[in-house]
Amino acid sequence: MRLTQIINSLLETDLYKFSMGQAIYHQFPGYKTTWSFKCRNTDVRFTPEMVEEIKEQIKAYCDLRFTEEELEYLDTIEWFKGSYIDFLRLWRPRFEDFTITDEDDCGLAIETGGTWLNTSMYEIPTLAIVNEVYFRMAYDYDKLLESFKERLEAKYQKLMDGSWCAGVFSEFGIRRRLSAEAQELAVQKFTTLHDCPSVFVGTSNVFLAKKFGVKPVGTMAHEWIMCVGEGNHKHNPAYSNWYALDAWVKEYGVLNGTALTDAITTDCFLRDFKLTYSTLFSGVRHDSGDPIAWGEKMIAHYEKLGIDPKTKTLLFSDSLDFERADRIYRHFNGRAKVAFGIGTYLANDTNVEPLNIVMKTTKCNGQDVAKISDVPGKGMCKNPAYVDYLQRCIDWRMQHE
Repeated sequence: MRLTQIINSLLETDLYKFSMGQAIYHQFPGYKTTWSFKCRNTDVRFTPEMVEEIKEQIKAYCDLRFTEEELEYLDTIEWFKGSYIDFLRLWRPRFEDFTITDEDDCGLAIETGGTWLNTSMYEIPTLAIVNEVYFRMAYDYDKLLESFKERLEAKYQKLMDGSWCAGVFSEFGIRRRLSAEAQELAVQKFTTLHDCPSVFVGTSNVFLAKKFGVKPVGTMAHEWIMCVGEGNHKHNPAYSNWYALDAWVKEYGVLNGTALTDAITTDCFLRDFKLTYSTLFSGVRHDSGDPIAWGEKMIAHYEKLGIDPKTKTLLFSDSLDFERADRIYRHFNGRAKVAFGIGTYLANDTNVEPLNIVMKTTKCNGQDVAKISDVPGKGMCKNPAYVDYLQRCIDWRMQHE
C-alpha cells in the first residue's frame, strides 16, 4: 500500500450492518447476494494507481478480525444476542468475494458476491476506502483537510449561537467521508456541543461511538427490505415491506425499531405499516422525496390509527445540511420527535465536490432486486425488465387493494 491502512477495525462500519447482520444470521443465513459499485459523479476518473491502492486496502481490511474487547462492546448493546456475538468471533471478510477492475467509465468497477452475511458487511468499508484513496491521491489532502476543519468550526459556532437548530442529530458519514481522520475530528468536535438548542447524540460509526463514548445509531437499510421481500422468489415484491417488518419484529420485538419507508415507495409502505407495526416501531426514517410532505404524511398516518405522533420519531437522513435540518425541525417541532442523521455534510465538506458513490444490492438468490424510492434516480438495478415488473406489482396493489 502507498497509503497508511484506512480501515483498522471491523467495528469501523455503520451500526445497521450489525443490526441487519444478526437478523440475517438467524433468519436468512443461506441467502446469497451480489453488490455493485457505482460512481454517480460524471467528471470523476479513478487512475490505475488508485485502483491498485483500493485493491491493497481491501486486502488489508480482509486481514482484520474482531478483538475480544470489540465483541464485549457489541455485547453491551441490548438487542445483540450471544449467538450472533459468537458468530462474529469466527467471522472474517473474504477477499475472494471481491472483483475489482478498471472496466468502467469512471475507471473503477467493484462487485462482491457470496452469502448475504458476508457481502452486506463489505459495503461500508469499501466505500470508505474508495473515498479516502481518491481524495488523498487526486488532491492535496492537507489543503482539503484544512478547508474541512474551517467549515467544521463554522458549523459548530452556528449551532452554539443558535443560528441553526438541528434538534437531536447524529453523524452518518462514514461511507462518503473525506478520511477516517476527518470523520473522527467531526465526531470529537460535536461531543463538546453543550448548552445550545441542538443535541448531538451519536454516530453510525461503531468504532467511533466506542472510542468517544457516544451512542451508536442505526437500524435497517434498503437492502433489508429488498432482500427479504424480493429475495424469496415466491413472494409478491409489492409486499416486501410486510415481510421485512415481520422478520424485524421476530428478531427485535419492540427494540431497535426505526422503519425505513421508501424502498418501494412510502405510499406502498403505509399499506403494511398498520396499527401493530406502527405501535411496535418507535419511528420511521426518511431517505428520499420532499421531507416536509413525507413528515406530514407520516403524522396523518399515525393520527388516523389513533397514535399520538408526539410519541414517535421522524428521522430524516436524505442529503442533509444544518440549514435544511433547521427548516425541517422548526416545521415539525412539538408535533413529533424530530431527529436527523447527517452524513456527507459532516464528514466530507471541503472546497471540493464530494464523491457521490454507492454500493447497492443488485441480485439476491440469483434474481434481480430493485429499489423504487420516492424520487427517480436512486435505484441501481441492471435489469430494466425487472424494474418494470416491480413497478407493475406495486401499481396493481395500490389500485386494487
